[in-house]
Amino acid sequence: MHSSRLVFLGLDGLPWSLAGTLCAQGLLPNLSAVVASPHCKAISAELPELSPVNWTSMFTASPPGHHGVFGFTHMDPQSYELRFTDFTHVHGPTIFERLAEAGLFSKVVNMPNLAPVRPMRAVLVAGFPASALEGAVHPPALAGILADHGYTVEADTVRGATDPAFLLEELHRTLACREKALELLWPDMSWDLFFLVLTETDRLGHFLFPALTEPFHPWRSEALRFMAAWDRLVGRVLGMYEALSGPKRLVIMADHGFTSLVQEVDLNAWLAERGLLRLSRPPGSEWDTDAIDPGARAFALDPGRIYLHTKGRFARGTLTRAEAERLVPELMRALSGLTWHGRRVVRSVLRGSDLYHGPQAHLAPDLILVPEAGFDLKGKFGRPGVFGHFGRQGMHTADDVFFYDSMGAGARTPTDVGRLILEHYGLPATILEN
Repeated sequence: MHSSRLVFLGLDGLPWSLAGTLCAQGLLPNLSAVVASPHCKAISAELPELSPVNWTSMFTASPPGHHGVFGFTHMDPQSYELRFTDFTHVHGPTIFERLAEAGLFSKVVNMPNLAPVRPMRAVLVAGFPASALEGAVHPPALAGILADHGYTVEADTVRGATDPAFLLEELHRTLACREKALELLWPDMSWDLFFLVLTETDRLGHFLFPALTEPFHPWRSEALRFMAAWDRLVGRVLGMYEALSGPKRLVIMADHGFTSLVQEVDLNAWLAERGLLRLSRPPGSEWDTDAIDPGARAFALDPGRIYLHTKGRFARGTLTRAEAERLVPELMRALSGLTWHGRRVVRSVLRGSDLYHGPQAHLAPDLILVPEAGFDLKGKFGRPGVFGHFGRQGMHTADDVFFYDSMGAGARTPTDVGRLILEHYGLPATILEN
């Protein structure tokens, strides 16, 4: 069995191009050594370009049609209840379980969508959407140790959304939590695989991305002060990796890219304007999928996922298969022509049946929309218009995703990155279906 250690550093939401720009400006001295390498390149996210979809693709080494995660949320087709996606919705084994079966030991810090954790021969600290350490840590005794050190899973972005100073304070605090977990779990060297994911860049991007790109942005100096602290932690990880005796390998990956937000685009408002989405009552919140009427022909969920309200798939669905087949090309044409102030909004409209394959592909959206940069495609309920701003300043992109492998292997998507980790340990990267 392969004895080489592998260190994985996750940089949530870091665009490859932004990293290059900030390094060229001398603002990220530690990351600069990585960015200067010919092994550092841009890859693409799995669609939709969200954290749970892409981190799950990486840690299962399988695409969404196999692991079954297609967004932050999923709607129960019988009860119409909208729930957050979590690890209970993930199908198939994780790479950590595959390694454990081969006698190899993993330590994992702040991995999104890994809670509630299941017992395995590994040390696990899950990240978002877990909100507390209970159920997010294995072995359970580690939760108390982390709590004693003030470890928290997630920054308060609800208050942070409208209070940039508080947001930055929270990001500094949670970054310190990640460093504390690194200090606690790295030194005993009992591991073959060490995973550390820093999600703070994603949170900063959602609410202050323009501060990283606009030289005169009012929050630029504070945003860059945070990035300097983040870069120091990256440098610490790089230094610890350098100190390892060989053989060894370093992989660094973002789960998606980021860009400045121009407009949020509510697809449900667009569908309602065309008489395709009907609600049986005023929604109680923007998440109130239970308000979908049997007469609805289609509805959307974040981000850019459109579902046809068909009989058989949804308890209240009335659309026949033949009607759905006629509706699809109409929707694809109309959405492809959607504009805002003369600017094209949707780059491409893809059929879920073309995009996803595998045992969970039946859970996929009927249509996946890839937006043009700046247009964040939403699926809310009860918004008054198609276009608007709701507090966010940045949005995900499916391209421009940061990737580096010290051994220079190629990858197209996070799924491939999971597979190269398995291959590193001599394990087959073929998808295990269950």
